[in-house]
Formats: sequence, structure tokens, C-alpha cells
Amino acid sequence: MNFKTNSGIWGTMFGVPCIVADNFLKLATGEQLKVLLYILRCSGRDCTDEEIALNTGVSPQQAADAVMFWQQVNVLSPDSAQTLRNNSIMTAAPVQNTVPPAASPSDSVQKAPAEEKKTAPQPRQKQNLTPSEISKLMKDSDDISELFKTAESILGTLTHIQQNSLIWMYTYLGLKKEVIITLLAYCVSIEKTNPGYIEKIACDWSENEINTLNAAQEEVSRMSGSREYVTQIMRSFEMKRRPTAKQMDIIAQWKTIGFNLELIHYAYEKTIEQIDKLSFEYINKILLSWRDSGYTSVKDVKNAESDYKKRKKSDARASDDDFDVDKYKIFINNF
Repeated sequence: MNFKTNSGIWGTMFGVPCIVADNFLKLATGEQLKVLLYILRCSGRDCTDEEIALNTGVSPQQAADAVMFWQQVNVLSPDSAQTLRNNSIMTAAPVQNTVPPAASPSDSVQKAPAEEKKTAPQPRQKQNLTPSEISKLMKDSDDISELFKTAESILGTLTHIQQNSLIWMYTYLGLKKEVIITLLAYCVSIEKTNPGYIEKIACDWSENEINTLNAAQEEVSRMSGSREYVTQIMRSFEMKRRPTAKQMDIIAQWKTIGFNLELIHYAYEKTIEQIDKLSFEYINKILLSWRDSGYTSVKDVKNAESDYKKRKKSDARASDDDFDVDKYKIFINNF
């Protein structure tokens, strides 16, 4: 089907760089395309984020992010955050693939240790691939293409940062696509989809060799259980904020030892009675003392407390009886 532009006169038209139509219609978001079109329409005039937002319907922050995106991919001139060089159609320079090919076992044997140390990619090193590089990787790798499609069904339309993050986890951390997808689904379930948060867990999984579907599912189950354990403790302690890192370490210790929530709450009540404030350190000392005494439930503790009160009462009565006898003896002797 052929289309004809209804432009009236040429003065009512403006140019769009060919690279945008060739490489970015699929990779760029709607907000990014709208911001670029408005900047192009302004014919090189400087535009503020607020002006762009007002005329495109995006927020000022989205406008700023979009400008940064187009600068990073060399569509906008780096000389200005809002301007495009007048009367020039910018084309992308050919970029070599920055993702190193996987080395074969024979290559790793033949290389000297010093050389291997220089050429091996750093696990935590993250490169910012351009959209054209990402597009090429999607064409060359079925795994990456499928990973992107599944990730979009979980996260929605992927941003440039998210695309880079997925490729980094797959290529440099070496996580399998099904493992990454399991991680994404877990993060969505707890409403934490920030790329930095996802990457932190991905690093932990890579370091701990959690790289099969079964291992990933088991780890998600463990993390979900720990998260629920923390949530129940927060509810028991009437906490309105998340525990600090130090408090999380103490909670993890309780879970490892196997303290049940009822016993922890009883220790919390004892702490409030003694010092009238929440103190994880004080609660921890109480719990550890109970464990060392062999008490594993609230019933055990209450029975021990009852026995202690009975012994104390009995000792006090005996002490009073002895005191009365002594007074009587003194009285008799004096008499």
C-alpha cells in the first residue's frame, strides 16, 4: 500500500534521521520517539525539559531520560542536551560487537595464564550497548530474542537500561535464559523490578552457581520463605519500617537456628517489660539464653518461670522460718 504525505508546502515538513527509522522504531519507547520528534520540529532551538513535557504529554523526568537516550546512541549531538545539528542527516557509525565470543575448551588450554587474565571478561563489568548492537544480538541469538520476548510479557515494554541488563546477565554472568526469567517473575511478585535490585540477585546467583531451573526455583522458594518470615516478625514487633541490615542478619540467624515465631514474640514481650523499647540485640540475648537452657517453646519457658517462682517462694518461706527460730532462741537465752 502506498502513502502520500499531506504536507501542503515543504516548509511545513522537517527531517528525521534515517537511523531512527532503520534501527529505533522497535527499540525506542513511545515517549523517547515523541521527545525526539518534538526536538527535530524545533529546528535546532534549545528546548527545556519542561517545554518538551508540556508539548509531548510526557513528564519532565521522562523528557530528560529520553534526551539522554538519544545522546547515548549518537542521534542527538553531545554538544547540547536539547539540540540537533541543523540541516544534517546523522547516520550511525559501524560498531563492532562488544560481546566477546565464548572461548572453546582448547583455547583456554593453549592460552598462558597471564594472557587469559587479560582477555577474560570481568563478571561484574557491565557495558552499555547501543540499540543497534542490541538489535544485532537479537538477530544473531535465538536465546536473547526469546529472553526479550518473555521478559516483555513479565515486565512490559523493555527500556534501554533493562535490555542492557538482560544481556549482561545472560552474556557476562552466564545465567541461562530460564534462570533469568525465573528471577524476573520473582522480582515482579515482590514488586521490586528496579534493574539494580535484579542485577544484585543475579550476581549472587552467578557466584553461588544457581544456574539451573530447579536450583533457581528452590532459591526463589527459600527467598520467599525468608521474606515471609521477616514480614511476620515485623508484624509481631509492630514495626512500620523494614529492618536494617544488622537487624536482618539477626533475623536470618533466628531462622537458621529454628526459633518459632511464638517464642520470638514472647522474647519481644519480655524485652518491652524490661527496657520498654524494641531491641533486636536484647531479644537475641534472651532467645540464645533460652536455647542454651534447652527451652524450645513458650510452654517450656513458662514452665521454667513457674518452677523458679515456686522455688523462690519456698526459699523465702524457709528463710523466714529460720529467722523466727533464731529470734526465739535469742529470746530464750536472754531470759
